[in-house]
Amino acid sequence: MAARIGITMGDPSGIGPEIIVATLAQMDPATRSVSAVVGNVDLLKRADRLLGTGLKFAEGLEAKAGEAPVVHVPTRDQDRIRDGQISAAGGEAAYRYVEKAVELALEKRIAVIVTAPLNKAAMHSAGHHFDGHTELLAHLTGAKQSFMLLAGEKLNAVHVTTHTSLRNAAEKPTMERVLATIRAGDRHFKEIGYERPRIAVAGLNPHCGEGGIFGREEIDRIEPAVEAAKREGIDVKGPISGDTVFYRALKGEFDLVVAQYHDQGHIPTKLIAFDETVNVSLGLPIRRTAVDHGTAFDIAWKGKASNANMKAAIAYARKMADRVAG
Repeated sequence: MAARIGITMGDPSGIGPEIIVATLAQMDPATRSVSAVVGNVDLLKRADRLLGTGLKFAEGLEAKAGEAPVVHVPTRDQDRIRDGQISAAGGEAAYRYVEKAVELALEKRIAVIVTAPLNKAAMHSAGHHFDGHTELLAHLTGAKQSFMLLAGEKLNAVHVTTHTSLRNAAEKPTMERVLATIRAGDRHFKEIGYERPRIAVAGLNPHCGEGGIFGREEIDRIEPAVEAAKREGIDVKGPISGDTVFYRALKGEFDLVVAQYHDQGHIPTKLIAFDETVNVSLGLPIRRTAVDHGTAFDIAWKGKASNANMKAAIAYARKMADRVAG
């Protein structure tokens, strides 16, 4: 049976191989056979021995029920990769796994990519200067813009800006970018089954600027974007002060909050459900989910890593794949 999702292994020095193997082992045989890993089969076998899961691997996208399919991606300088250490070899391997998964997704051979964590410093040392997975995926797919959604059972936030300084985050939320973020969130939630998503847009300044006293970003950029989205038929409200909008969403008033910058959206979603919150890329010509944590080099290859977030990322990817198939 051919795989429906592709799971990139992440930086081999980190916890990616362990959390993937642990999650595969907990799947029923039919689900496991359609969940391919894009990475290094030898390292997966090593993780299998470490955890004692007794998995059987099949190279390629096709696998029998119960087997774990693996698209093996050889990379240079494998012998220079060390457990729990930043290395150019590890960064190169992580990059190549993502590159191969994107190729498979663009060819429609897999429906959704799930990414295990990579290390930005390792990837930079390998010559790939991207701020994270989202920017890398936009580059590989040729997408002009992309958006980060943190999705959970209780709270969802899509971000206008992500990996940039707080100073830059105050400048980047243009009217066009805010509107594009609202549209991307509305489109995605409709794709996963919401007939009319209820969207709230957070303000940038304290108390939404208090009518311009604390800044005019809400007046000049955010309010015009919200009004434009309303004219398009999107169910959106805002701007709403950042210190209340997430509480209101958590209580059920909204399905999605548009956060203006990284920490505005990340802090409440991770506080509410750190292990279950999934990172989803919007605006790309492919579908992708990810764990919302790092490589955890300090506990890598010790059999201590929790796979709870990987399970959540794969479950969300399967939901997206089901909508594609339907």
